Amino acid sequence: MDGVGTTRLETFSDGVFAIAATLLVLEITIPNPLHGSLGSELHHLWPSYLAYATSFITIGIIWVNHHSIFELVERVDRRLLFINTFFLLDIAFIPFPTKLVAEFLRSADERDAVLAYDCTLVLMAILFQVLWFYPARGRRLIAADAPQGRVDAITRAFRPGVPLYAGITAIAFVSATASVVLTLAAAIFYVPSEWLTRRR
Repeated sequence: MDGVGTTRLETFSDGVFAIAATLLVLEITIPNPLHGSLGSELHHLWPSYLAYATSFITIGIIWVNHHSIFELVERVDRRLLFINTFFLLDIAFIPFPTKLVAEFLRSADERDAVLAYDCTLVLMAILFQVLWFYPARGRRLIAADAPQGRVDAITRAFRPGVPLYAGITAIAFVSATASVVLTLAAAIFYVPSEWLTRRR
C-alpha cells in the first residue's frame, strides 16, 4: 500500500463531504399542516437556520483544510487510509446532531442536543489532528518539495482545534445557544487558515 497516490482518497473524501453538506438542508422543514401563518412558521425556524449555517460552514472549512493537507501529502499508506475513514465517519454523522440542535434548541432538552453536537465536533477536531500529524511527523508522507514553512504553519493552525472545541462544549452547560454561536465563530476563525498556511 505504501507509495500509492492520494487521488482515490481525495475523491472518496470529496463525495462524503458533499453528501454530508447536502443532507443538512433536508432537516429544515415546516409543519404540515401549518400551526399558524407561513411567515410565523418561517420565523420560528431560526434554530434550524442557525444549525444549518453553523454545520455547513464548518463542513466547508473542514473540506478546504482537508484539501490543504493533501496538497502536501504525496502518498498514502494503509494507516492513513483508515485514519481518513474514521475522520469521514465523524463528518458524515454531523447532520444528525445538527438536526437535534434544530429541533431542541428552544426546549428543555437543548443542552443535551448541543452537547451531542459539540462532542461530535470535538471528536472531529481530534481525528483531524491525527489525520495531519500522522503524515507530517518526520515528513513521513509529505512531498519532498513541500515547503517546511507551510508544513509548520498547518501544524500551528491545527493545534488550537481540540481545546477550542472542548471549551465550546463546556460553555453548553451555561448557555446552549451561546455554544452553537461560538461553534459558528470557531468555523469562521479557520477561514483564513488556508492563507496562513501559504505564508513563509
